[in-house]
Amino acid sequence: MVPSPNTVFIIEDDQSVRDALGLLLGLQGFSVALFADAESFLAARRPDWYGCLLIDIRMPGMDGLTLQKRLLESGCWLPAIVMTGHGDVESARQAFRARAVDFLEKPIDHDKLLRAIDEAFSRQSASQEHRHRQKEAARLLANLTPREKEVMEQVVAGRHNREIARALDISPRTVEVHKARLLAKLEVSSIADLVRLSLQNRDTGQG
Repeated sequence: MVPSPNTVFIIEDDQSVRDALGLLLGLQGFSVALFADAESFLAARRPDWYGCLLIDIRMPGMDGLTLQKRLLESGCWLPAIVMTGHGDVESARQAFRARAVDFLEKPIDHDKLLRAIDEAFSRQSASQEHRHRQKEAARLLANLTPREKEVMEQVVAGRHNREIARALDISPRTVEVHKARLLAKLEVSSIADLVRLSLQNRDTGQG
């Protein structure tokens, strides 16, 4: 199965609820993928799936909160909406700690559900854009020479040319040359943009 970009993955053990939600969301123009339990979803999941999750808390086998935590720990970036027929404060707290978009009590309010799905897709889009910027930053930084990387670290740390020259035992003029070259390679025009790109790279754990 190759889900479409606007897929809602419904993980719900009650077939009547699962089918009703699938019908409702299908009529709203969403692609829907149905799973009766957490284990079958985990077995089918692919890293390139795009969409959001609609997870029931109480299910046979692995419960919804455990699934949510498992996905978060594995690096899954699909936003999750949690639903329950037995709402309590602790369950809601756990769900939001695991970055749930919303916590909905059954019977599900359709308007609240649709708003939560809209929010989930907004988060998905923002997350995808952030990852794209991280990858682009890493690609550009890979083009720098070791010396240019050293100069960049000094610049990002806020040091001036003369300080950098003393630290690296080179002339201020050479520092200027390296700065000009690394700005060109990184396709940025200011020190502020250089700092921003450096921070994006550090978010990937590569800086």
